[in-house]
Amino acid sequence: MTATEDSFTNWKTREEIAESMIPIIGKLHRERDVTVLLHSRSLVNKSVVSILKTHRFARQIAGEELSVTETLPFLHALTALDLGPSQIDLGMLAATYRSDDRGLSVADFTAEAVAGATGANKTERRESRDVVLYGFGRIGRLLTRLLIEKTGSGNGLRLRAIVVRQAAGQDLVKRASLLRRDSIHGQFQGTITVDEANSRIIANGNEIQVIYSDDPTTVDYTAYGIKDAILIDNTGRWRDREGLSKHLRPGIGKVVLTAPGKGDVPNIVHGVNHDTIKPDEQIISCASCTTNAIVPPLKAMADEYGVLRGHVETVHSFTNDQNLLDNYHNSDRRGRSAPLNMVITETGAASAVTKALPDLQAKITGSSIRVPVPDVSIAILNLQLGRATSRQEVLDHLRDVSLTSPLRRQIDFITAPDAVSSDFIGSRHASIVDAGATKVEGDNAILYLWYDNEFGYSSQVIRVVQHVSGVEYPTYPAPAV
Repeated sequence: MTATEDSFTNWKTREEIAESMIPIIGKLHRERDVTVLLHSRSLVNKSVVSILKTHRFARQIAGEELSVTETLPFLHALTALDLGPSQIDLGMLAATYRSDDRGLSVADFTAEAVAGATGANKTERRESRDVVLYGFGRIGRLLTRLLIEKTGSGNGLRLRAIVVRQAAGQDLVKRASLLRRDSIHGQFQGTITVDEANSRIIANGNEIQVIYSDDPTTVDYTAYGIKDAILIDNTGRWRDREGLSKHLRPGIGKVVLTAPGKGDVPNIVHGVNHDTIKPDEQIISCASCTTNAIVPPLKAMADEYGVLRGHVETVHSFTNDQNLLDNYHNSDRRGRSAPLNMVITETGAASAVTKALPDLQAKITGSSIRVPVPDVSIAILNLQLGRATSRQEVLDHLRDVSLTSPLRRQIDFITAPDAVSSDFIGSRHASIVDAGATKVEGDNAILYLWYDNEFGYSSQVIRVVQHVSGVEYPTYPAPAV
């Protein structure tokens, strides 16, 4: 047999194994609320090729490719356990098993590693929590995709309604079409139908009520059977407590803002300060996409090296706030054509750092340049550290953080030498460390952090909503603290 035939045979074998994994992953998700991950990447509802690519991607961060032949035994071991709602990372299981020298079988090692999610220790499945989206723009539609994807067994989060201003001419049909097809993020994974008679969009069996209103104080959500819902305001129209309190209508229990909050509204970056949310807090902010991109790696660097001062320069994709062609705009420069210019503007991310990291005493400054790409931005974080270090030490530290720390869902790590912005469309991490671009000299470190300012940020918002709703289930094996 030739080398080419060997390679092809190996591929077909791995395809067959990946195909056998799909029904196991799906059954665990539907019946037990177990989400199977591979190095923080969900394998739920993934294709054969996607599962294989996710395994291969492990070489970018762990240094070697992970094979489905290695992870399949752990997946089989999970099916034999009395698992409760949880997230199980096959990549972490395989990595920790490799380093374990006790000679345990895969089944025994797996049972021990996920013991917190089994038997008497397991978390009880919770009732679904209603969610309402106020606004249905770029972030609103991506939140819809994520919420529908995570419906799973029917527990967890359940999108019940969206609130929008009614437009003239086939409003419902056009909004459904925008959900179905996206020029950046591609086709919706599933089916979408429109029930015009009842003003509903039905996506993968989820009946989403479309409520038309321009004034939140006029809506009674209980009239639609909605109770104790989390309302996500993605319009940015109100940012302080007084304005956001208008959403606290019958049927609404909490309000989450997808923009930096003003005044005493807590700004939350999941993975960093989400555990500071008080149980009785009704209004919170998820800060900005850039704040979510820089705060997790900033915390990772501050915890290990200390940070004396820093500056962040963001090269940011254009947004709907800018004009296609030169036209009047309230802000300086933003009236100039977005697809034709680089536009110097401001970022509030640097000042927002203190809300998410109040113990960080370092002064962080920031500025931004909007550039002619529709999605994915990069933050260049220039830090003066508390001690001298080396480039390799910093890269090893950030790689470890991305693999094994509590920030592994926020920070990704890539070594690909030819990576460019479009490669990160659809990334669910808050930011991705570009190892090749990282610069370190003495106590000065410059990090290049890619982030999908639409999808990565939306994923962070969903994590916050899961946390405040009580359906953010623990991950096993537990990350190192």
